[in-house]
Amino acid sequence: MSTLTKPWQQGAQQAWASLAHGWRDLRRRAGGALTRFRRSDLSGRDARASWGLVAADLRVEDDRIIVRMELPGMNREDLQIDIDGDRLSVSGEKHLEQESGDGSYRLVQCAYGSFRRNLVLPHAVDAERTQAHYRSGVLRIDMPRADRERGRRIPVHAA
Repeated sequence: MSTLTKPWQQGAQQAWASLAHGWRDLRRRAGGALTRFRRSDLSGRDARASWGLVAADLRVEDDRIIVRMELPGMNREDLQIDIDGDRLSVSGEKHLEQESGDGSYRLVQCAYGSFRRNLVLPHAVDAERTQAHYRSGVLRIDMPRADRERGRRIPVHAA
């Protein structure tokens, strides 16, 4: 192997390793946010499901759990929130607003249709006192932690 080829090969291997690490990190961080959107109107030319990101932050405090989800372009009336045991489910429908005119889309990167995003909650919450607010494309769900005992240590006695 020539002396010029070896440094080039090492550089290419380092670049490939760095690129592979970046993709693995992106997949790890965004994998949970990847959400399937299903078109509800099958009359459209392209009725296939598409994928989009529904990014979420989940913060645990002493007395509550706060979830923030980025849902731009939605109306609050199109959102539904359910809590079932340790699972938070946010579903809704993002509508494509048709603009009048003679043009046609050349690029569509936004996801439209119905979706459901599920998050496993790390602690029990009081669903009755949960509040949700939607403003500027961000849904904030404030869930008070349940008052029930979170667990305790059981002493072992001699028989």
